[in-house]
Amino acid sequence: MQIGIFNYYQEFNTQNKIFDPNTYTIGENLGYPVMLLKAELNKIGIKIDTLDIHPIEKYDKILFLDFPNPKKISLNELRKIGKELYLIILESPIIKPNNWKKKNHKFFKKIFTWNSEIVDGEKYIHMNLTNKISSDFDFAASKKNLCTLIVANKTSLNKKELYNERKKAIRWFEKNHPSEFDLYGMNWDQRIFKRPFSIFNRFDFFKKLFYQKYSSYQGPVKSKKVVLAQYKFCICYENAKNIPGYITEKIFDCFFAGCVPIYLGAPDIAEQIPVNTFIDKRDFKTYEALYAFISNMGDEEYLGYLKNIKAFLNSKKAYKFSAENFVDTIIKTLDLKKQ
Repeated sequence: MQIGIFNYYQEFNTQNKIFDPNTYTIGENLGYPVMLLKAELNKIGIKIDTLDIHPIEKYDKILFLDFPNPKKISLNELRKIGKELYLIILESPIIKPNNWKKKNHKFFKKIFTWNSEIVDGEKYIHMNLTNKISSDFDFAASKKNLCTLIVANKTSLNKKELYNERKKAIRWFEKNHPSEFDLYGMNWDQRIFKRPFSIFNRFDFFKKLFYQKYSSYQGPVKSKKVVLAQYKFCICYENAKNIPGYITEKIFDCFFAGCVPIYLGAPDIAEQIPVNTFIDKRDFKTYEALYAFISNMGDEEYLGYLKNIKAFLNSKKAYKFSAENFVDTIIKTLDLKKQ
């Protein structure tokens, strides 16, 4: 059997680059779930490749990571020639609205999604966003820095966006406790314009001309884990709020580094991740109250968070967010058997 795979982002769709760790220039282990899928399928005699490797007729089933750009591939044509199509929804509605339009779902035999509100166990199969979860967690108890934030500078007009809340947190720390907060990530040294002025994002001159300096900015990072391990706490906000099940790698990046996340995003976070592993931003009406809590936390209480994080990562509850669960769910749902 031959499986095909197609990513919304074109740089992954040639010469099996989706399985090459060097293709993933941002983040850590982001490609591990699909790499593990390829390895496990190969063990049972099933091949998986990008669609340029073989003539399209060779592929029996095709997996799509997010709804594809219709200018790049025709789902109608694929259905006409009898291909089984499957969609894995990764991005939220504010990033990729086409993922969530019901008219787009007609092309797919099954759809994998983290949104429990639409999961029915038949067409819509539950699958959390996944991570590479190791069993080795050697967290350093002492940290020289209090708080950080690692994320790219983005903007959106969507009412659920949390980009502005991140900037609010950054500005508060810069004004009130600048020596205890550092900012990292892409594009904080330039202005990112919203619609209808987003056309100016094409020109570095305008992005630099209207740049509003962030005094806490330390530049991009090569390894989130290395940087996060130096801080006790991290402002960990999703790209959007109030989207059930939308729990990305951000909170796990903190966990893997032994850094306690200050979380805001999914309304059902406490149902999926133990509340004793993170600080829920919703519990604090102001940043003054949040700062008072984290700055006055004693060593024993902080070590309790780290202990709870380790326990969670080694538990069955964390398995739902693992690359292994990603692979097992796909193999089971597509009814893939040893050849």
